[in-house]
Amino acid sequence: MTTLEQAIGHSQHGSPFSRIFNSQIFWVFLAALLACVALSLLTDSFATQRNLFNVTRNFAFVGLIAIGMTTVIASGGIDLSVGSTVVLSAMVISVLMSSGNPFWISAIAALVAAGIVGAINGTLIAYVGMPAFVVTLGMLSAARSLAMVLSNNKMIWEFGPDHDLLLWVGGGSTLGLPHPIYVLGLLAVVMSVVFRWTRWGQYVFAIGGNEQAATLTGIPVKRIKVSIYVFSAMTAGVAGILMAGWLGSVTTNLGQAMELTVIAAAVIGGANLAGGQGTALGAVIGALLIEVIRNSLILLGISTFWQGMFIGCFIVIAVAFDRVRNLRSLD
Repeated sequence: MTTLEQAIGHSQHGSPFSRIFNSQIFWVFLAALLACVALSLLTDSFATQRNLFNVTRNFAFVGLIAIGMTTVIASGGIDLSVGSTVVLSAMVISVLMSSGNPFWISAIAALVAAGIVGAINGTLIAYVGMPAFVVTLGMLSAARSLAMVLSNNKMIWEFGPDHDLLLWVGGGSTLGLPHPIYVLGLLAVVMSVVFRWTRWGQYVFAIGGNEQAATLTGIPVKRIKVSIYVFSAMTAGVAGILMAGWLGSVTTNLGQAMELTVIAAAVIGGANLAGGQGTALGAVIGALLIEVIRNSLILLGISTFWQGMFIGCFIVIAVAFDRVRNLRSLD
């Protein structure tokens, strides 16, 4: 086994069926499927076209950012600033469009703003050596504060000449499916290929598996780390643009505490908080399960105050499951 393989820490042993049944993604998907069946039987509203449309659209936002978060976690880091990056991106495009700028220029500016947030995070973490938790926690406050400054802490609901285009991009549908799900599907496919077949994807897992070994193999660890945090911020930026179009208005409360839901989706989908593991498909399925749970609480008349309890429990269960699986693999 090469040093790079040791750094990545992946194992492909066992039959296809054993790998499937030992896969966290399989069990999470099965849980989401069973929850959908149970809700269809217990309620009259879950399986309606309108509710399924809402579930699909809502989980797409979380799934988009969860793919970026999975990349960060797989590299051994964490990004607590994604919720604030969502609102910053949404506020940039809203302010620029309300001033009369076209959609595409405003959208590019919003993505650039998100990319800058990620670049700052990555630079401080990789080159200055600051802990990811501290850096991104500070950015959580700084980015949201900047969004307040841009909007003067006011709601923006008029988006200028391209108002209808923004609403169509984020809130419209094609062939009965909301547009955000197409963006999520494209990103999931692209990142699945990137993780599996590109050098950058292998480097991400190598850094998370064993950063010291990755450095010894000649991997440009610092530069890759910066790119990872930029990518995470960009996924949040895309989600912010889509959410602005979906809601039809933007306030500085947008994306608040969203980082917890996104981290939960990534961990439930199989990302190992110790680094070295995670898939784009897992992030999508984790986001789906969380949205199905959230939707079920609403339909069953359970207070929304319990949502945090359920998400927190699922994080603990997912980490415990991964821990047990790792211990069994060592036997």
